[in-house]
Amino acid sequence: MDLSHVTGTGAEHSITVADVERAAEAAQPPAAPTISAPTVAAKGLDLAGIRRVIAAAMARSKREIPHYYLSTTIDMRRSLDWLAAENAKRPVTKRLLYSVLLIRVVALALRSTPELNGFWVDEAFKPGEGIHVGVAISLRQGGLVHPAIHDVDKKTLDELMESMLDLVNRARSGHLRSSELSDGTITVTNLGEQGVESVFGVIYPPQVALVGFGRIAERPCALNGMVGVRPVIEATLAADHRVSDGHRGGRFLLEIEKFLQDPEKL
Repeated sequence: MDLSHVTGTGAEHSITVADVERAAEAAQPPAAPTISAPTVAAKGLDLAGIRRVIAAAMARSKREIPHYYLSTTIDMRRSLDWLAAENAKRPVTKRLLYSVLLIRVVALALRSTPELNGFWVDEAFKPGEGIHVGVAISLRQGGLVHPAIHDVDKKTLDELMESMLDLVNRARSGHLRSSELSDGTITVTNLGEQGVESVFGVIYPPQVALVGFGRIAERPCALNGMVGVRPVIEATLAADHRVSDGHRGGRFLLEIEKFLQDPEKL
């Protein structure tokens, strides 16, 4: 079901299970289900139902989208040192998570590679009207959703932190707005908390790119002719070869690394 056409009757126009059921009765079955379908109905769908819709969307993505994959290892020492110093100045309730930095740098890097920010529709690329980053969120009852934070490149880190926490809370309580479910122009998935070192994701159609981050791990690295231990993170890109190529994708990952080496400018 196209959630952008579902009218929400819940608080702040959030979509309820009853709204989805009413719309489903009036609408024809969709030709190709998308990953967004289980999102708003997560409180009312059983786990098997959620998994079926996710499976259909991912099968469609792998069948129709010619994926290519890139990865890079990024030294996080400067970003983590800056984050620790910044959080030391703040009360506990105002401290930043490093995942906010990752979402922010993805948005800033898209300015130099706008072909990764948008949709493949009617056999052509449609650029996103803004940089709306979808954040992959696992639901407590099972399943995965990817609601978007709008205009990430225009938000401060504090605004982004507030938006992310609000989004996670509402996603897990089933109170997402339809615009948050349909407007994402790229998706970021971070599996670091699950101990994963790298993730090569599947693009959420009709988007054309997905960025993955693993956990921050200490590894031996050569620096200025000396071997030392540094905290590093694996950043990966899954992109649609109909829209971009490895050269442009590599430039995008390089921009992410540059921003993480200069966190004061975030």
